[in-house]
Amino acid sequence: MCQCSPDSEPKSTFDLNRVWRPDDGQTPAPLKPGPNAIYREDIFETIREKIKELDPELRELSLDIHAWRATYEVGSGGRTIGVNSEMDALKGIGHACGHNLIGISGVAVAIAIRAALEKHNLSGKIVLLGTPAEEGGSGKVVLLEKGAYEGMAACLMCHPAPGPVGSVSLSSCLALERLIVEYHGHTAHAALSPWEGKNALDAAVLGYNNISALRQQLRPTHRVHGIFEGKDWAPNIIPDYAKFICYVRAPTVAQMQETVKRVIPCFEAAALATGCELKIDRSGATGDLRQNKALGNEVANIVLNKHGAIDYQWGISSASTDFGNITYALPSLHPGFAIPTEVDGGNHTLAFAKAAATAESHKATLDVSEALAATGVRVLIDDDFFAKVQQTFKEDQILREQS
Repeated sequence: MCQCSPDSEPKSTFDLNRVWRPDDGQTPAPLKPGPNAIYREDIFETIREKIKELDPELRELSLDIHAWRATYEVGSGGRTIGVNSEMDALKGIGHACGHNLIGISGVAVAIAIRAALEKHNLSGKIVLLGTPAEEGGSGKVVLLEKGAYEGMAACLMCHPAPGPVGSVSLSSCLALERLIVEYHGHTAHAALSPWEGKNALDAAVLGYNNISALRQQLRPTHRVHGIFEGKDWAPNIIPDYAKFICYVRAPTVAQMQETVKRVIPCFEAAALATGCELKIDRSGATGDLRQNKALGNEVANIVLNKHGAIDYQWGISSASTDFGNITYALPSLHPGFAIPTEVDGGNHTLAFAKAAATAESHKATLDVSEALAATGVRVLIDDDFFAKVQQTFKEDQILREQS
């Protein structure tokens, strides 16, 4: 058992160079705990016992999602730790991004922190947010704007991804902006009098082709992709309306904004060429994940000593999430955690939805929840550690401003 007081700094025994990569195999071996490896081992065991006790209820809850805000406070004047239970699903394929697992993780983390505060007579406040509409709706951005994150010292959540069970990723993700591009033309009979028409579908296709030409000049880490939508289309009628829903992604908000500036002229040129009217709705942007270094190191320490491996490259590194905006606003952490999937069965596939319902994935969720809960407690009770959390957040702010 660690004999550290809440104010002391335990020696760290984890190796940040221990990084899992896809060719390392499917079974990362945990490191053996060293002396003073885990901050307040007694608190960690309380967290582990509570999550184990909740196991059956959490398993049931993962299939039954609701929205809520729950708070709990012990003592007065302590810090507040925020936890997110992300709740969403994908049309037609359900929990193909593992939101059932994300949802129960937030519940597990919050209840485990509560158990630790009560048993060890510690002060602090927990705010658990049920956060809907991550898939395309940027729900957390709306909650942030409405003040739901005010007063939080830090905020925590996690997200599943393919990989060997036991590995946890502290990678970032891509910043994203959604562009809703609408072309308005003029309908006409496609055979009898096509010269009377202004073809909105042609405009959308030209915009798509312009982007295809642009991609050769984009960095390989940037993404531009989208789909067409229309209404009342028929092969013998020139369409007078077409919509192109476009996502632009890049490793940082600044880089994403520069790419958006190059994408918009692709749509403008298409409207000019076809004589259509153009409307572009920049419907919302989400940031890259600015993983707080101090919070991340603490989670890495726990994972490496108790469960498995850490990586800094994979996880959801090429996807996007509205939690990125939260990491820009306050010290936050959003680790990915690996669940076993089929070949080519990654996020947003039916295979991933199936994987997210397995017992192995459930266990992986509880393991990362232990690490997050223990980190959350340390935010609440360890002044020196929280000072480091604040310091690394400020350092990242400076870095963003300079980039």
